[in-house]
Amino acid sequence: MSTPTAPAHPTRISLAVRDSSTMLRRNLLHARRYPSLTLNLLLTPVMLLLLFVYIFGDAMSAGLGGGADRSDYIAYLVPGLLLMTVGSTTIGTAVSVSTDMAEGIIARFRTMAIHRGSVLIGHVIGSVLQCLMSVVLVGAVAVAIGFRSTDATALEWVAAFGLITLFALALTWIAVGMGLVSPNAEAASNNAMPLIFLPLISSTFVPLHTMPGWFQPIAEYQPFTPAIETLRGLLLGTPIGHNGWLAIAWCVGLAVLGYFWSASKFNSEPK
Repeated sequence: MSTPTAPAHPTRISLAVRDSSTMLRRNLLHARRYPSLTLNLLLTPVMLLLLFVYIFGDAMSAGLGGGADRSDYIAYLVPGLLLMTVGSTTIGTAVSVSTDMAEGIIARFRTMAIHRGSVLIGHVIGSVLQCLMSVVLVGAVAVAIGFRSTDATALEWVAAFGLITLFALALTWIAVGMGLVSPNAEAASNNAMPLIFLPLISSTFVPLHTMPGWFQPIAEYQPFTPAIETLRGLLLGTPIGHNGWLAIAWCVGLAVLGYFWSASKFNSEPK
């Protein structure tokens, strides 16, 4: 008669996956129960899209040169606003993390027998999913008002999706760090405002060469501009040049910085 074997103990990786999945479900449930923050942040790029197309479209298209019209400006504008949508959506992550800190749930999670990193991983994965859904919604509005990307191949669409996902991951880790160091939700929202402000001083709305000479380096040497130019090139067939490598470097650098910043702050014992 064979003796029963003892059940296998779950590995460290399986525990991390299980706990991270639980935290992901928790964050998605919170987002579903309190959608007002996500909707408010989503309205910003949508309103800017409609404003710049229907109010300023004819005037702004003149900056593109070559007899460009409003339809040309829609094509130019949309890639930048898609990445601006990512930036605005991640502000909700900073607020959510800060709220968890202020309400003490993070401190409680620290005392529970769960994988410590699962709390942050759940926030990050949930935020990236929300970013992608927001991008799809803004993209649908753009298509409804005339945006077309007929020249992009299937491979370029996959590359564009990968870039948006990587960009969302990088900004989300930065937003998590901002949430962890903020004393309350209002401070987290204020600290994360650069994620909306930086696209406004990038190549989202006008080409770099139309800006004043002293301002061009400010707009060029920041994370949004190379990512926007890369996404624009993938969707519209415009030259990408060195922007592709710069965009990847910015994404990887910000993701690594945000991860270590967030992990250090999360693992430090409260004083």
